[in-house]
Amino acid sequence: MNDRANHNETVVPILDLDDLSVISPVGRGAKGVAFLVRNHPFGESWALKVILRDFVKRKNPAVTNAKDGSEYKRIWLEQRVLSRFKHPLLPRLHGILSTDKIIAYAIDYCPGRDLNQLRKKQTENMFSQAIIRFYAAELVLALEYLHNSGIAYRDLKPENILIQENGHIMLVDFDLSTELPPPPTPRKSKTTKLPATAARSNSARRKRALSLQLFYKCSSGVMSEQFSDSGNRRLPSECHQHSMSTVGKSNSFVGTEEYVAPEVIQGYGHDFAVDWWSLGVVMYEMLHGRTPFRGANRKDTFYRILTQPPELAGEPNPMRDLIGKLLVKDPRERITVEGIKSHGFFKGLDWDSVVEVSRPPYIPPGDKKEGNFFNRSIDVESFVERVFSVNGGGEMQKEELIKVGGGSGEQEKNRGGEVEEGENKRENPPPRDDAQNFVVF
Repeated sequence: MNDRANHNETVVPILDLDDLSVISPVGRGAKGVAFLVRNHPFGESWALKVILRDFVKRKNPAVTNAKDGSEYKRIWLEQRVLSRFKHPLLPRLHGILSTDKIIAYAIDYCPGRDLNQLRKKQTENMFSQAIIRFYAAELVLALEYLHNSGIAYRDLKPENILIQENGHIMLVDFDLSTELPPPPTPRKSKTTKLPATAARSNSARRKRALSLQLFYKCSSGVMSEQFSDSGNRRLPSECHQHSMSTVGKSNSFVGTEEYVAPEVIQGYGHDFAVDWWSLGVVMYEMLHGRTPFRGANRKDTFYRILTQPPELAGEPNPMRDLIGKLLVKDPRERITVEGIKSHGFFKGLDWDSVVEVSRPPYIPPGDKKEGNFFNRSIDVESFVERVFSVNGGGEMQKEELIKVGGGSGEQEKNRGGEVEEGENKRENPPPRDDAQNFVVF
């Protein structure tokens, strides 16, 4: 599927809060809150992602011009990226709004919750191979479209894979994405290793020692006072200053730690291959009910990612073989999209018909909660201000969310924590409650 010519930005409508009925809060993220809303003129249900301006300014205290701040740049980038999407597995940007207090944008609402919640409802918290094959195929198509559009997603994890009303997936949350030059031509998957000459072996050892040295520097807690808070789950910019300048690559240290690729930790620059690594982690988790490299803490997790092979227990089969090829630590040796789509795990699959399947593995029931809160008045600006002012750090507790918003108030545990320079994440989020539909974006 080649979508190079089909990703031009479109004119995005400007929304007015008066035209939206706020039904309930449905998500809480690092920068804002997501609400289920209904548009009066068209009667459509959307997810409205609302970001508090004051909260962004607190993260950029020296910024006088909104567009000069790194947080604002990520907001603008996410909106620009969303406006380009024309794909059934990616959200559409329905409109944006801005007030003195908030920035917000509306995207498609997915009533089926996320893939992790769905997995936990399965027997032994694992999917069957047939279900994994379907969801993995849709992820391949979504990532292929993004890469052909020049976008490295960089935060693939089950919490960011939502289930649409029709049962197909939708990737959400693009604030860690980046724009790179699209791959010019399909490159063959490299499966043969370089000759093991003495010079090359010594060079590899030196490179490995340097990367581990960088790893220990970044994970030892030696950092500026700005990032020394024990609750910080993201890493400072010092951790990627050693990165080599490489054309067509990004040197940012971003992602979610259990899903982050080795080359991101090493800091030598990364490209679209990081998304194929994360796909391998997601497929492994769908099969085993856990991620392959999770350690006792971030430092241990990163060490395992850099040095340990995944445990692929069980009879050898095409799925385990594909996972192994996705979790190759050297991105130059990692399987590419051409190799993935022609792999034996997808043998006989009609790639052009995947998104047209009428009966996916799970189709969510109608959302019965919508009517319960339709007439309830929720002041979006006040609600988001309350979320980001409680306890001095914007950590509104479950009971507070319920009291203020009338929603479930349950925060989704963002396993492993996100890593991004200068962005705070909670060290120990509250546990999941699968009975609720409140997710982190």
